[in-house]
Amino acid sequence: MWRVTDGDSEVYLFGTLHALPPGLAWRTPLYDRVMARAGTVWFEADMTSGDPETIRLLVQRYGLDPDTPLSRKLAPSDLAVLSRQADLARIDHLRPWAAALMLSVRPVLGRGSTVEAGADMTATRAARQAGKRLMAFETLEDQARMYAGLPPAAEVRYLAGVVRERSRPRLPLRLGADSLERAWMAGDVARLNAGLEAENPALYEALVLRRNRAWADRLAEEMAATSGVMLVNVGALHLIGPQGLPSLLRARGRQVVRVQ
Repeated sequence: MWRVTDGDSEVYLFGTLHALPPGLAWRTPLYDRVMARAGTVWFEADMTSGDPETIRLLVQRYGLDPDTPLSRKLAPSDLAVLSRQADLARIDHLRPWAAALMLSVRPVLGRGSTVEAGADMTATRAARQAGKRLMAFETLEDQARMYAGLPPAAEVRYLAGVVRERSRPRLPLRLGADSLERAWMAGDVARLNAGLEAENPALYEALVLRRNRAWADRLAEEMAATSGVMLVNVGALHLIGPQGLPSLLRARGRQVVRVQ
């Protein structure tokens, strides 16, 4: 968590994990104090709007390509691995980004983590129960358009990366599968950076950098126009490094300090 201030505004930036094991005690006394003080609580998007019908319509609008199936886009070696991981006949009509999202969430959910127990949804429920003003940087459709706007090569590279990652031998669950959660609970920023920038620069630009710049501008405008305390909950990757939200807001003249 980082604290960002100007003359009369305080913004607390908190890095979330979107899916977590139910019952994980991640909320700290500081987080609860900030939540109690905040008049406005921000999120990437309103995740409660992601009902199955909405998701189906978004995938139908942005995530299908029946004319050029996945089996004609992936390299033969990656296609062979994908065929062992999923029923290709059921996903062949998807665009690579949609298939990659579906596949990447399976290992997390498969070991007991859920979006409902994730930090974003937990914080959303707490903010609503406390009568806070809720704000979102994006809609789910904004996010679908972001993925759909990827260059074709970056989109295929995204899916290929997910397929290869899922094919790697894994340590037993109790030893290795929860390393991301452990790093997050410990605030270990270095371990949270998964190397996406080097692996797929175009995806990193769209998924992280472009959004960080837009969010930093929005928060700077809010701080200039209003006073009081705001709590911002976004994926932890958005707070890391020289292009993370803390650094971008510091470059915009705000005072920034890590507080947790």
